[in-house]
Amino acid sequence: MESLKFGYLAMSPPSPLSGSFSSRLLYSGMLGKPLTSPLLTSDSTAQFCCCKVDLTAPASLFLQSNVSFRVPSSVTKAAWASNVSAKKWKISSTAQVEDIITSDEDRSMWEACRESLSPYNFSVEEQNKILGKAFGFVHSPYWGEERKKEVPKLETVNGILEYLRSLSLSDDDLCKLLKKFPEVLGCNLEEELKTNVQILERDWDIKGKTLRKLLLRNPKVLGYNIDCKGDCKAQCTRCWVRF
Repeated sequence: MESLKFGYLAMSPPSPLSGSFSSRLLYSGMLGKPLTSPLLTSDSTAQFCCCKVDLTAPASLFLQSNVSFRVPSSVTKAAWASNVSAKKWKISSTAQVEDIITSDEDRSMWEACRESLSPYNFSVEEQNKILGKAFGFVHSPYWGEERKKEVPKLETVNGILEYLRSLSLSDDDLCKLLKKFPEVLGCNLEEELKTNVQILERDWDIKGKTLRKLLLRNPKVLGYNIDCKGDCKAQCTRCWVRF
């Protein structure tokens, strides 16, 4: 199959220089002259007038800088489907929390705790997500592997919310804090939240408005329960070294 055709115009008369490379080399050696390509001389009249390319030729013939490639539609469809699937998984991971809770007693406790979050204008989906992350029903890197599923108790959730309000946090502040650190509801009120606030006041003199600003900026400080002092214990999400 003919793949490339070149036409020439005004070709110069045949000469020893127009032969093959080997014959030109021999001829040059006989004359004792340097070998010079006719294309580099000023009197060369060889010109290319056209180029016909067979599109069925091997791909190696078309290595040009302006070649563009089109991604097969099947690949883009697969990527789109994967993205949609991931979004659906995120929704089901929280929307189906109630399906995991089977007993009527546990379901009633869950709904009561969810109702305690209603003053902060969360959607049902957001309420499930907050409680799910706090009590092990939705995976959270904060807990690592230590958090087991636990149906929250209303008195536990209300106790933490009331304590946070006592730190001069408004409902709007609590809304921001819970979105940023929903796991706070699963922390221990006496051993972690209250103890850490006391440490902040005693060791760093952080209290009042300064404490409020700190908690809005870094609410995870409320759940710190270890200080490795530079000797890592692999519990970095709950370590004072991050403070």
